Amino acid sequence: MSPQLQLMLQQAIKSFHEGNFNGADLILKRVLQVDSRNLPALHILGLIKASQAKYKEAADLLIKAARINPNDASILYNLAKALADSGANAESIPYHKKAVALAPNNPEAWLNYGKTESSLGRHSEALCCYDTAINLNPQYAEAYLNKGASLKELKYYEEALLLADKALTINANLAEAWSNKAVALKDLKRYEEAIAHYEKAMELKPDHAEAWSNKGVALHELNRYEEAIEHYEKAMELKPNYAEAWFNKGAALNKLKRFNEAIVYYEKGLNLKPDLDWGYGDYLFLKLRMCFWKDVQDATDKLADYVSPSKKIIQPFSILALTDNALLQQISSTSHIQQKFPFNPSLGLIPKYPKREKIRIGYFSADFHNHATGFLMAELFELHDKNQFELIAFSFGPKESDETRQRLQKSFDSFIEVGHQSDIEIAQLSRSLNIDIAVDLKGFTQDSRTGIFSFRAAPIQVNYLGYPGTMGADYIDYIIADKTLIPSESQQYYSEKVVYLPNSYQPNDRKRIISDKKFTRAELGLPDKGFVFCCFNNNFKILPTTFESWMRILKAVEGSVLWLFEDNNWVGTNLQKEAEKHGVDPKRLVFAERMALPNHLARHHHADLFLDTFPYNAHTTTSDALWAGLPVLTLRGRSFASRVAASLLNAVDLPGLITTDQGEYEALAIELASDLQKLNGLKDHLNQNRLGSALFDTPLYTQALESAYLKMYERYQSDSKVDHLVID
Repeated sequence: MSPQLQLMLQQAIKSFHEGNFNGADLILKRVLQVDSRNLPALHILGLIKASQAKYKEAADLLIKAARINPNDASILYNLAKALADSGANAESIPYHKKAVALAPNNPEAWLNYGKTESSLGRHSEALCCYDTAINLNPQYAEAYLNKGASLKELKYYEEALLLADKALTINANLAEAWSNKAVALKDLKRYEEAIAHYEKAMELKPDHAEAWSNKGVALHELNRYEEAIEHYEKAMELKPNYAEAWFNKGAALNKLKRFNEAIVYYEKGLNLKPDLDWGYGDYLFLKLRMCFWKDVQDATDKLADYVSPSKKIIQPFSILALTDNALLQQISSTSHIQQKFPFNPSLGLIPKYPKREKIRIGYFSADFHNHATGFLMAELFELHDKNQFELIAFSFGPKESDETRQRLQKSFDSFIEVGHQSDIEIAQLSRSLNIDIAVDLKGFTQDSRTGIFSFRAAPIQVNYLGYPGTMGADYIDYIIADKTLIPSESQQYYSEKVVYLPNSYQPNDRKRIISDKKFTRAELGLPDKGFVFCCFNNNFKILPTTFESWMRILKAVEGSVLWLFEDNNWVGTNLQKEAEKHGVDPKRLVFAERMALPNHLARHHHADLFLDTFPYNAHTTTSDALWAGLPVLTLRGRSFASRVAASLLNAVDLPGLITTDQGEYEALAIELASDLQKLNGLKDHLNQNRLGSALFDTPLYTQALESAYLKMYERYQSDSKVDHLVID
C-alpha cells in the first residue's frame, strides 16, 4: 500500500472513531477508487454503513472483504451481523458458524449467532449459542435475556421468567428484560403482572415501542380494547413503520366491530410487512365476515401457494371457508401445529392409570353457555351414564350465568373455571385429576386453547364437534365422525384415527324450545307473498361462487326472496351491491338480525327452503332448520366441513336433498320452489319422522358416544395402539 493510501486510511480511521462517519465515508471511497480490494477500507466502510442501518450496502462491502480474507473472524462476525440485520438470516448462518469457529471465545459472536437462529425459529439451536456466551461471560445480561426469549417461544414460561430475573439481577435498568418478562407473564395469563412489567420497561425506556404495543396486547386480552388502541397508537407514533402495532390496532377495532376501520389498519400492517405471521389470513377472514369480496377469489385461486409447512399466512379455520380440499386443510393444520403448538414434553410422560370403575372424561371448552356447542350438547351431558363416567368440565370461556350455563353446570360432576390459568397449568390440573379422556371441543375455533393438549392433558385426547377438520397434531388421538363425513378413502387426510358413530357425528338437544310467538312476515321484513329461500349461516361462509349460484336461483324463481342472517352493518350493503351486479333487485335480499334461540327457531316457519353454503356447510344451523321443520338443500364436497349437512340429512332420512355439484344444487332448488307438492311432501316427511329420526334420538346418540369412549379406554388399558373405531 502506498504511503498516500496509508495516510488516507489513518485519517478515515481517526474520523470513524471520532464519529465523523460522513468524513470517513468520503475518504474510504477515494481509497477504494484507487484500490478496490483494499481490505481495511472495505471493512471500515462496511461498519459505517451498518451503523447507518444501511445493512444491505454493509453486507455487500463485507462480502468483498471476506472474499479477500476468508479467515478474518472480525470481518465474518460483522458480515454475519449485517446480513441478519438486513433480514437475510438464513444467508448469515454460515458466516456466524465460521466466525465462532475462528474466535470461539467471543461471547458477542455467540450471542448474535443465537439471535439469528432464534429469528429463524430454531430456538433449540439458539439456546446452545446463548449457553456458550453465558459460559464465556457469566455476567452477560443480554445473553440471559435472549435465552429467556427462546425459552418463552418453546413455551418454557417459568424458566423464561427465571432468565429474565437473572438478567435484571445483573442490570436492573435493562428495559428489554422487563419487557421480556412481561411477555412470559402474558403467555401465562398473568395479565395484570405483565402490564406492571411493561410499565417498568416504558419507564426505563419511554421510546420502547415494542413494550407499548405488547402492553396493548395484554390489555386486549383483558377485553380493554379502547385502552389497547391507545397503546398501539403510541407504539406507532414512536415507530411509524411498526407493522405489528398497526395490525394489533386493527385486531382491537375488529373486536369492537369497527370493521371498516380495522380493514385500514390491517392493510397498513400488511403493506409494511407482507409476511406478517398469519396477518393476511386474518385480513381475508374479516373481509369474508363483511362479505367484502375484493381479492377473495384471487386468494382462493392462490390457496395452494399460501399453504405450506414453511409459511404462516392463513390459519386453518379460515381455510375451511375457502376450499373443500382436505389435503390442503391437513397441510394447513399440521403446519400451524408445528409452528404454534408442537408437542411439549416438559410435563413428562403420564404414568399408566389403573383401570377404574368410572372413566373420567374431561370436556374442554370456552362455550359452556348460550353458544351453538352448548345448545347441541346440553342433553348429551345430562344423559351421560354417571355410573360409568365421571364428567369434568374445564371452562376457559366467559363466566356467564345464562340458562345454558346453569343447565350445563348441573350436568357435570365437577365444573372448573380455568380461564385465568395458562395452558400448562390446565394440563397439570387435568393430570392431577387423573382425567382418562380429554375432549377438545374447540379445535382451531375462536377462543381455542390447543396448547393445553400439546402438554398431554390425558392419556387419550379427542377432537370432537367444535372443529370440523383434522388438527394435524400427533398428540390428538381420535376424531369423532361418521361415514358420511370421512369416507374410508379420506382417512389419509386426518392425523387422528377416526371414530365412526353409527348415524351422525352431531349430538342434538330435544329440549330446545321453539317459541310459540307468531311472527308476521311483515315483522320479519318479508314480502306478503313469494317463495322464501333462506340461509342463516354465518356470513363468512358465503363465497362469491355461492352467492352467484343463489342469484341464478332467484332469477329463475319469479317473486322469490333470499332471507339471510346479517352479522354486521356491512353485510347488507355489500350483498345488495353484489345482487345488483348480477342483475337482481337488491330488495329481494332480506336480512335477519340475531335473536334468542327460541324465537329464531320460530321464525324458520316463514321460510320455504334453506339453501346451504359451500364449502363450509351449515352445521348447527342445519340442525336448527330441521328441528324447526325446514328442509335444507346442501352441496356435498370432499372435506369434513363440506359434508356436515349431508351427514345430518342422512340421519333425518332426507338424502334426496344432498347434491354433488353446483348444477344439480341449483336445479333442485328451482324445482322445489316450482313444485310445491314435492316440497310439501319433504316437509311432511320431516315433521312426521323428525322426533323418531337418528338425528334427534339423543339417548341413542349418547349410548353410541359412550361406546366409543369405552372402546378407546379398553384399547388404552390393554396397551393396544390407537386405531380407527367403528361403533355399531
